[in-house]
Amino acid sequence: MQELIYEYDGSFAGFLCCIFESYAHREVPSAIYGGEEIMPTLFDSRRIPTDESHADRVFRKLVKSSHYTANLVQKGFLTCLPGKEMYLYRLVVKLLNEGPRFLHDCSDETLYPVVKAVRHLNSEAHLLKGFVRFSELGGVLGSEIEPKNQVLPLLRSHFCARYQSETFFIYDRTHREALFYAAGKAAIRPLDAFQMAPPDETEARYRLLWKRFYDTIAIKERENPRCRMTNMPKRYWTTMTEFQPPSYFKARPAPAAVQVPAVPAGIPAPGIPAGPGQSAPGSTL
Repeated sequence: MQELIYEYDGSFAGFLCCIFESYAHREVPSAIYGGEEIMPTLFDSRRIPTDESHADRVFRKLVKSSHYTANLVQKGFLTCLPGKEMYLYRLVVKLLNEGPRFLHDCSDETLYPVVKAVRHLNSEAHLLKGFVRFSELGGVLGSEIEPKNQVLPLLRSHFCARYQSETFFIYDRTHREALFYAAGKAAIRPLDAFQMAPPDETEARYRLLWKRFYDTIAIKERENPRCRMTNMPKRYWTTMTEFQPPSYFKARPAPAAVQVPAVPAGIPAPGIPAGPGQSAPGSTL
């Protein structure tokens, strides 16, 4: 059997189009690569264009066959599961060929890897609801996270409901995308390059107050680093205020005062009559 690799644009709709093409051409891809994963290969490859109508047909078929599987595939696509496209592809193929009966067996070799990955996704999103730290930047609340999974779609409803009267953004460093919210509308957009602005004096003081609060409520005699890392995994510390270096709490320097050029000796300022003494150059007085 000839090896065939599908390439797509990295979107969920593009992945569903890969499933559509597989059934339309009666072929089984050996691998499915999307976005930045695409690399040169010795095997035959085909670029699958994204067609929203094809993607919609596949997803409606999934929903009709099993609402649970449709939701599982949606969330599975957001996970950091290596080779997730082929795991999801095999899950869809098994559902369409055998029906939903196997979904009751979580140990099924096709189902289990996806279920495990989605559990990790849900767990990470739950933790980040408490680990996100916002900074006030000129009237906008801004935050950065560094998750393993694409959690922004899962965090959107939580933070939009919690800060519905605010304007905020959450930047995902790992996947280079950001959740933007303003005036009751939210959107997730790619953002390749981003650097958080340094804090002003007020924000720097609030950051320092939070760190002092965190340090003050700690009970030194009951300190348990292992327990802390269990409940607050160390890989999240890079974006949490209480674990930042001293430079994080320094305000940006105030703009330097503009020096007004001095009036040359002997020349009166505009609108001020010359006093007695040496006259200005060229003066007839």
